[in-house]
Amino acid sequence: MLVAGSALAQTTAPAPGHAAEPDPHRPANRANAPRLSELVVTSRADLMGKAITASQGSATTEELQLRPIYRVGQLLESIPGLVVTAHSGEAKANQYLLRGFNLDHGTDFADFVDDVPVNRPTNAHGQGYSDVNFIIPQMISGLDYTKGPYFASIGDFGVVASAHQHLFDDMPTQMTASAGTLGDDAVFAAGTAHFDDQDRLLVGLNYSHMDGPFTPPNDFQKIAGVARFSHDDASHAWSATAMYYKGEGNLATDQPVRAIEEGLIDRYGVLDPTDGARSERLAVSGHYGAWGDDWRFAANGYYVRSRQTLWNNFTHFLEDPVNGDQEQQDETRDLFGGAAALTLDSKLGESASRTTLGIQGRFDDIYVDRRHTKARRVLDYCTLLHADGTVTEYSVGLSACTADQVQLADVGLYVENTTEWTTWLRTDIGLREEFYQGWDHSLLTLFNYTQFEPLFQPKASIILGPWLSSEFYLSAGRGFHSDDIRGVSGTVPLEGLPTAAGTTPLLAVADGAEAGLRSNIIPKLKTQVSVFYVDLTSELVYDQDQGEDQAGAPSRRYGVEISAEFHPTAWMELDSDLAFSHARFNTNNLAAYGDSGDYIPNAPAFIGSFGALVDNLGNWFGGAEVRILGAYPLTPDNSQRDAGYSEVNLSAGYKFTKSLKAQIEIFNAFDVKANAGAYYYVSRLPGEPAQGVADHQIHPLEPISARLSLMATF
Repeated sequence: MLVAGSALAQTTAPAPGHAAEPDPHRPANRANAPRLSELVVTSRADLMGKAITASQGSATTEELQLRPIYRVGQLLESIPGLVVTAHSGEAKANQYLLRGFNLDHGTDFADFVDDVPVNRPTNAHGQGYSDVNFIIPQMISGLDYTKGPYFASIGDFGVVASAHQHLFDDMPTQMTASAGTLGDDAVFAAGTAHFDDQDRLLVGLNYSHMDGPFTPPNDFQKIAGVARFSHDDASHAWSATAMYYKGEGNLATDQPVRAIEEGLIDRYGVLDPTDGARSERLAVSGHYGAWGDDWRFAANGYYVRSRQTLWNNFTHFLEDPVNGDQEQQDETRDLFGGAAALTLDSKLGESASRTTLGIQGRFDDIYVDRRHTKARRVLDYCTLLHADGTVTEYSVGLSACTADQVQLADVGLYVENTTEWTTWLRTDIGLREEFYQGWDHSLLTLFNYTQFEPLFQPKASIILGPWLSSEFYLSAGRGFHSDDIRGVSGTVPLEGLPTAAGTTPLLAVADGAEAGLRSNIIPKLKTQVSVFYVDLTSELVYDQDQGEDQAGAPSRRYGVEISAEFHPTAWMELDSDLAFSHARFNTNNLAAYGDSGDYIPNAPAFIGSFGALVDNLGNWFGGAEVRILGAYPLTPDNSQRDAGYSEVNLSAGYKFTKSLKAQIEIFNAFDVKANAGAYYYVSRLPGEPAQGVADHQIHPLEPISARLSLMATF
């Protein structure tokens, strides 16, 4: 298998955070494009002399194809130190954990697919909600990732990390069919029509189904399609892409441990079998790029129409002892946006210099509500909690507990300069100015609210070396995440800070710094080490009563990450990623935020992985991976904890011919009994005291399972 050059960013894409500079005279993601290597298994591109931090990187097509993944979101686990898991099921966004953050469904993790942002601010279920179920994994050609607020072209939600997943624009005609022991079945087909040497049309279609081990089964069904027309010649390139996705299934939300111990449900059962989700997404986008000997221009634009409905019952009978606490969360969103960047090469004396001027913008038009339901049927009453703690009871005729029409406008202007002052010193200096405005209209109270906020964000990196095939990095910068405008305005007060803690910021500022090392001094071994810290003015935390994220107390984290890739032979790569972090709330007034201590719930102190990739071992190929999520606190006083888990996933494949191969994947190979997600909060079962019972609430890790795939190329 040849290594895809995902580090070679598409010339038509002005996406932020690309680690390696594209060759300006050819498009990158062509199936017949030259590769980084044609012999050696390489999962991550070598960014020596190109990256501005030790933690920045690119994952190649080969890594994405060889590593066993149970769900599509685990493509992102190619980012060192990132764990992707689930706490409800397959029909909603995954859980992301990185650098001591529980990023929930996407907070502080900026995700892009084909340069279209995935994060959804002021979402029905979580600020920055990032549902990647629309992705067809076989059509992802690679990804670039960054960590920390040091990149001028990264805006909202990029404080902890960002990922840019790229699409192929040329694939051979192919079909894949797979079946698994947990009721997971899928069919994928794709092909490219070549009209001439410059123009081509790629089409890919996917249908998949997944039950999982749960009762009732998840019964998650997904259809997705991609159509992409692309053109390139000696001076410019452009593409137009359409993507469609529809998914629906049941949800197995986190369940109280006492319900399992008392025999009300088994480990994979649920108390409310009517929990579920459905979503739909239609996206159209375009890219344009042009270049000369000392300049490059890239622009893109997009429109996304998405709809989402979730039914969740987290607290069971705590709020409503008769009908239960199931809630329906609805969202309809129209997202418009685009970006443009001009890069100029010049000289500062004898020093080579590169300057990029860029603009990015998005506009979200959102209807979002929350309803009280029983078995997915909307009830004829609900309550509205006001910022002063008073409650208004709404009765027959009103079907929404909250209902808001929201508009969000975000424009970012940035300039970034990289200069090679000497053979051993280069700098990267960036300035970004954010202009963010939100409008919130409550359809229940008729209250209108508008807020505008600018934010200046300086960023800088110094890179020393290479000396002895090693580079050293020093970086500092400012970034931010936006907060739910409903919490800022107070129309849905539980989305914002507690009243005693003050007002909720529209933009929560983060300051961070990082020092690192990237070294190839030992033959066949590449290592990266980084030490980081980040301060957030407001941590986004999970509120199970609302089934949402809400603004919380300030926080501080610091830690160290160590990554290594070793190539003992041309057909094998061994890799290891170790991440240690220390996370605490950073305020002397914890009581104002309702916190009993300074531990941040669900913030893991350790994340690790060990893996192996094998290819071209005769006709054999495959991979193995050990993923470790360390123990983490469940309460601010650290009195309740979860042990985390270790999971081993395996894959092995055989190439019968050049056009036919088979692969078997085994997930949780040692059948570890652990929790994929765990929380500690109050819920109530029938017959329990009215105030409920505080308990561990868990979503189990899937048991051992296997999946067989057959792949044919025509």
